[in-house]
Amino acid sequence: MLVIEIIQGKTTVAEASRSFDFSPSEIEGWVADARRGMENSLRANPLDIREQYEKQLKDLREAHGEAMPELRARKNTRPCCMHRATNDPEHPSGPFAERVLWVL
Repeated sequence: MLVIEIIQGKTTVAEASRSFDFSPSEIEGWVADARRGMENSLRANPLDIREQYEKQLKDLREAHGEAMPELRARKNTRPCCMHRATNDPEHPSGPFAERVLWVL
């Protein structure tokens, strides 16, 4: 309702921000999203939801690809020496202190 009131000119982003304790940028984002949605719904051929999902999937795949070298490096590291640290008698290492030095 707040976004509609802003779009209709019944209130401003600044007034809404003070009244409801939201940041102006957060409210402006909601208004922008609402306007895009309204514009899209009024098109003769609305933007295809599949296109939106494909773009999101592409972005996620790129992020995954960027993260993989670090994940592989972490996976390939192994401890070279240990000093155990646990007071849990159920733990396989028993009641010792554990410190791990990692090497690539």
